Amino acid sequence: MAMMAGAAGGGGRRRRRFRTPGAINEINMTPFIDVMLVLLIIFMVAAPMMTAGVPLDLPQTKAAPLNSDATPVTLSIKATGQVFLGETELTDEAIVGKLSEAAKSGFDERIFVRGDKKVDYGRVAQVMSIVTTAGYKRVALVTEVDQR
Repeated sequence: MAMMAGAAGGGGRRRRRFRTPGAINEINMTPFIDVMLVLLIIFMVAAPMMTAGVPLDLPQTKAAPLNSDATPVTLSIKATGQVFLGETELTDEAIVGKLSEAAKSGFDERIFVRGDKKVDYGRVAQVMSIVTTAGYKRVALVTEVDQR
């Protein structure tokens, strides 16, 4: 009977099944690195475009640059006399209203005025007068460092 029991059980041998491959335990870093390099290149190209809103030809001086941690409120005056806050064009009447929205510390906020070197000096003085008359006392002119 022992023989019969062995024969009925398949001859005592077990078949090995091939296991299907399970989940991969490793993270493939190649796609991650590819995405990070593409993002790096995109930000390197985009960063210089985000510095200042309106392109101007600033006058050059020998003054040292100011060290400022916070993002300043900047008014730009193009050679045509147009005034911009960031990239938004403003009329003379709208300057004070938009400045009060942009200035987080109220009248103690430093306001930078960037004037194109070809703009009439009277126009720069007029815009600065509008800003100081509104109550902002910390108004500064922005120039480029003279490379000579």
